[in-house]
Amino acid sequence: MGFRLSKIYTRTGDKGETGLGDGRRVPKDHPRIEAIGEVDSLNSQLGLLLAGLAEQQLDEVIEVLAPCQHRLFDLGGELAMPSYQALNATEVERLEAAIDRWNEELGPLENFILPSGSALIAQAHVCRSLARSAERRCQQLNSVEPLAGVGLAYINRLSDLLFVAARLIGRRQGVAEVLWQAAAKPLRG
Repeated sequence: MGFRLSKIYTRTGDKGETGLGDGRRVPKDHPRIEAIGEVDSLNSQLGLLLAGLAEQQLDEVIEVLAPCQHRLFDLGGELAMPSYQALNATEVERLEAAIDRWNEELGPLENFILPSGSALIAQAHVCRSLARSAERRCQQLNSVEPLAGVGLAYINRLSDLLFVAARLIGRRQGVAEVLWQAAAKPLRG
């Protein structure tokens, strides 16, 4: 990818359109742009999570999640340039291996948990929910313009990884999982 931005504003999008890597211009609310935007939001929030993990020296989690920022950038590239393929099945397998390794330590869930307990746990859940949103946007695009490659599988697995990461972060911080409590049943009178 030899093209680099030398000028930040171009004024070409002032009327509500933007350019794709293949030269097409599309409305800024096109499903492809919506998907790119959701992936970008996830990547930004993941950066915030990684900064917090660094402050807490949770290197084992950083080691797994830091490459995900680069792969999300790759996914954004695939979305912006439909003929470009950067992600591969090895990345999906890497996420699955981390999920399996962490889940083995954590054990099964016996109740629903809330995205709470510490700022880092909550931030991991923010990233998880953004991954689900990005997945929905990518699926909406896929129904209009089929996506090639493993991008949909990657973003799906990433949301699973972030859920497990939130649990592992809690364990490393010594913070108990906050269990969901069902609303009291109304009394019949």
